[in-house]
Amino acid sequence: MSGVWVFDKNGVARLITNPTRESFEQKEPKQPGTATAPGARPRVLVYLPSNHVIRSYAELEQRLTELGWTRYCNSDHPDLIQFHRSDTSSHLISLPKNFANFKHFHFYDIVLKNRSFFQVRDPTMEYQA
Repeated sequence: MSGVWVFDKNGVARLITNPTRESFEQKEPKQPGTATAPGARPRVLVYLPSNHVIRSYAELEQRLTELGWTRYCNSDHPDLIQFHRSDTSSHLISLPKNFANFKHFHFYDIVLKNRSFFQVRDPTMEYQA
């Protein structure tokens, strides 16, 4: 079976055997910080203690600082903003300089390193606090 597997809203996969070029073209994100892969659903990063959607670097940096993360100055990668836990820790979060360029894997990197405090959600779904 050759082609591309696409998942619908219910998580059901279907095979597209002859995908067109248009199905692979990058589209502009509808909201800042959303996944833009073809067929990908937009995602948002939620700070769980307040059930608040993170929409900017200012908000994200504030929350990460509260959790003990500090901004890491790395002149080798000027296109990235990095945060580290401490000088003795190997934990590092690397993010694109432009918040609108966040992808799903950036969100999940933050979630994995702060499991009790962040969650990735579908913005179209209703959640109870």
